[in-house]
Amino acid sequence: MAYPVVAIVGRPNVGKSTIFNRIAGDRISIVEDTPGVTRDRIYTRAEWLTHEFRLIDTGGIEMSDEPFMSEIKQQAEIAMDEADVIIFMVSGREGLTDADEQVAKLLYKTNKPVVLAVNKVDNFEMRNDIFDFYALGLGEPYPISGSHGTGLGDLMDAVVANFPVDDGVPDDDTIRFSFIGRPNVGKSSLVNALLGEDRVIVSDIAGTTRDAVDTKFVTAEGDEFTMVDTAGIRKRGKVYENTEKYSVMRAMRAIDDSNVVLMVLNAEEGIREQDKHVAGYAHEAGRAVIIVVNKWDTLDKDNHTMKEFEDLIRTEFQYLAYAPIIFVSAKTKQRLNNLPALIKRVNENHQRRIQSATLNEVIMDALALNPAPNRSGKRLRVYYATQVSIQPPTFVVFVNDPELMHFSYERFLENQIRKAFDFEGTPVHIIKRART
Repeated sequence: MAYPVVAIVGRPNVGKSTIFNRIAGDRISIVEDTPGVTRDRIYTRAEWLTHEFRLIDTGGIEMSDEPFMSEIKQQAEIAMDEADVIIFMVSGREGLTDADEQVAKLLYKTNKPVVLAVNKVDNFEMRNDIFDFYALGLGEPYPISGSHGTGLGDLMDAVVANFPVDDGVPDDDTIRFSFIGRPNVGKSSLVNALLGEDRVIVSDIAGTTRDAVDTKFVTAEGDEFTMVDTAGIRKRGKVYENTEKYSVMRAMRAIDDSNVVLMVLNAEEGIREQDKHVAGYAHEAGRAVIIVVNKWDTLDKDNHTMKEFEDLIRTEFQYLAYAPIIFVSAKTKQRLNNLPALIKRVNENHQRRIQSATLNEVIMDALALNPAPNRSGKRLRVYYATQVSIQPPTFVVFVNDPELMHFSYERFLENQIRKAFDFEGTPVHIIKRART
């Protein structure tokens, strides 16, 4: 399902990044007492009680022509456009300012739920000074302190109370997949080429909480798929598509709604940092992944070109070593007829279950092949393993002490599992647990 999106906005230097880090539970945003430090939107997945959501930190909105300020304002406006709920942050230490009122005017136009957070209220006496913020016309101001972490509970309760009702993903048996990647890598062309090549469109499914349309279609072989709306294909024009980092939010929503994610690279341009950022979200979300190199027809090739490009991908995307790579052309339709079968196979691997008896045979053979080394004078003992979930396949390994299992040995066990069973295209998660 697509998680609700929460954007934190406000003028510069009111403590947005500090609160972002508090809610996310980690120091993700750079925190510095200088206006304009957070120039781009920063994304993470967060959780409050039983609610999971996407959280966006934005640069401060300031109506000036200073360096970066127009870009920061544009980035913040895009984040507001994508958000389901907006946290508008002001400073209780500085009181109500003209800049706060200007930001409030922008928020009126969004027609989105806005929760007003008054930051830097570091003691009880300062609470008496927050009532001026009622003048913004955005409802009750919630006093919080980024330094001490106080007041966040009431704030987040108000935020999740405004989450849209999730009707869920359409209940069908089709394989849901999406193309993700930077703008101009050819996602739209791939969609059009795939749908136009001997495909029968069955229906258009309206999105549940967003203005997207997912396309259901069947192949000539009778396999059913649903193509999830993806970055920049249908929404809102070139100004957004040309803002490269805007594609990240679109990709994250498409990833949440997909069983299989097709990460699209541009063969002409090679690999960019943004490619790695977008692919990392799919990996962290535990989705099955296929790497699609588009515009392959545009390169001058020899017998080594494909191998060299594949080696480059494996070097730059080491965390996606499990993902198959396919070289295609939306223009000439080269190898596009192979995509549906590959998506189907990868999805089956993503849902693969292994019986415990068979799994433990593999684990015991692995231990015999490469016994666990000693750590601090103690030896790791692996008792048994069992699969606890799919999408992605997740295994719990019971040991005498989880601290004794080094990440390299965990990787060794994963590789042995992959050698024994076909998990191409899907991440494999291993959870270490002490036997009780």
